[in-house]
Amino acid sequence: MELVKFFRTVLESIIEGVIIVDEDARVLYFNKMAARLLNLPSDIVGKPVTEVVPNTRLHIVVRTGIPEIDKIQHAGESVIITSRMPLKDLEGNVVGAVAVFRDITSVKKLAEEITDLHEIEARLKAIIDSTYDAISVADEYGNVVLVNKAYTEITGLKPEEVIGKPATVDIAEGESIHILISKTKKPIYGARLKVGPAHKEVVVNATPLFVKGKFSGSVAVVHDVSKIISLTKELEEVRRMMRHLKAQYTFEDIIGDSEKFVMAKEQALKVANTPATVLLRGESGTGKELFAHAIHNASFRRNGPFVSVNCSAIPESILESELFGYEEGAFTGAKRGGKKGLIEEANGGTLFLDEIGKMPVQLQAKILRFIERKEFMPVGGSKPKRVDVRIIAATNMDLESMVKKGEFLPDLYFRLNVFPIHLPSLRERKKDIPALAMYMVKKIGQQYGRVVDGISPAAIRYLVSYDWPGNVRELENIIGRAIINMNMNENVIEKRHLPPLHLETSVESYKIEGPLKVLVEDFERKVIEKVLKENNGDRTKTAEKLGISIRTLYYKIERYGLK
Repeated sequence: MELVKFFRTVLESIIEGVIIVDEDARVLYFNKMAARLLNLPSDIVGKPVTEVVPNTRLHIVVRTGIPEIDKIQHAGESVIITSRMPLKDLEGNVVGAVAVFRDITSVKKLAEEITDLHEIEARLKAIIDSTYDAISVADEYGNVVLVNKAYTEITGLKPEEVIGKPATVDIAEGESIHILISKTKKPIYGARLKVGPAHKEVVVNATPLFVKGKFSGSVAVVHDVSKIISLTKELEEVRRMMRHLKAQYTFEDIIGDSEKFVMAKEQALKVANTPATVLLRGESGTGKELFAHAIHNASFRRNGPFVSVNCSAIPESILESELFGYEEGAFTGAKRGGKKGLIEEANGGTLFLDEIGKMPVQLQAKILRFIERKEFMPVGGSKPKRVDVRIIAATNMDLESMVKKGEFLPDLYFRLNVFPIHLPSLRERKKDIPALAMYMVKKIGQQYGRVVDGISPAAIRYLVSYDWPGNVRELENIIGRAIINMNMNENVIEKRHLPPLHLETSVESYKIEGPLKVLVEDFERKVIEKVLKENNGDRTKTAEKLGISIRTLYYKIERYGLK
């Protein structure tokens, strides 16, 4: 009995609340702290615990025999942390349970109020460690004080190998950026170095740190160049895959009810659900790709892939391997295991060959064989592959003239020209301009986060008066620029918001409307358009004629809606 009294004295003296129940979940014992914390009456011994203790789970622990450790719950305004343990006899039978709990309200409040320096440091380190960028921090003398996990992965050096040491410790080739900044107090961007035992090539951007105006060190972000190259390849692969995502547009998305345009839509609808090859013809910006999407979505292949290939956008040197794929070891740098071509990716669906007129003649022969036999040979391969692919081609070039000049294979022309559809230029269907313009206002306004209700009659008349050499794509470009020119309190496009559309033969006769930048851009657009026409759409010759790089030309064609 003396031992029982001793244990009771212990339980009454501790700051934790204790409740013990028997195998029937009836209260056997509770101490003073339990009564105070839970506001329990003094006569609960022998009663079912569920009737006298709010929100208890002791009966569940008795029934299941599963302990519940450090469970947090609320008792009035107090926060209680509780552990509940089953009590077992020597044979392992549950004969009761005990709950030990404590009021942690004050501890919780204290924890919420603490802004301890060590806690801030730990959080900062956790944030730095969570980033994919490799980061190193040095003090004002150029000694390393902090590195993150990504830094260790790139350099191969552990924190203990560099922290507290001069920032030259990780440099294999080059000069320490931290040391330089400790001398100059100025940022350094794009520094190329080799770091770590593996001499890994990296690019480093670093900036000085100032605390209350005093220089206190520097922070550097280290980029693994090999990772960037890898990510670039992955991005290209994603772009490849995006080419054969589901076609986006249907015939319901094609706006226009002018006679020639309705005729083109009717022809496209008729041919859609047949296996016939379709050749879409028309100027740039008339909607050839839109029609290709719609034809695919109206065909029995609608659930298959839609692979779009721009024959002029892919460099000639890799176009063949992109289309037909290649086997492992086909050429230097070939991907291990080879790579599936876009034609194979289109199996069961539609292959859209945009700007087919730009395809090199030697590759035209291989495409011709594929169309005739429905099979192809990967680059470096020895066995042909068969696929089920529907061909839709598009061009803005005069294929007949190219055939006569020997620039386009006659047999390929006849194979593609099974069902030609001519898409009229915008100047041939000006009655569609109001509807097209309103559709673009809604679409572009939403993209730009602007509420635009419509276009004034004067602005519509001005749009209709123009011949639109860039067609629908140019109209979309102009509507976008007009929305940008609007003030935030304006919700209707007026003529004054539109950039100048008519280029006169001299400055004296040129209608000066809008800022100089807009006028210069308008002139530049028309010059590029004119030279493109002179060169029959040949962008390489156009770039040479204008004295600009082919990349710059592509950018400007896209910007001005001339593509």
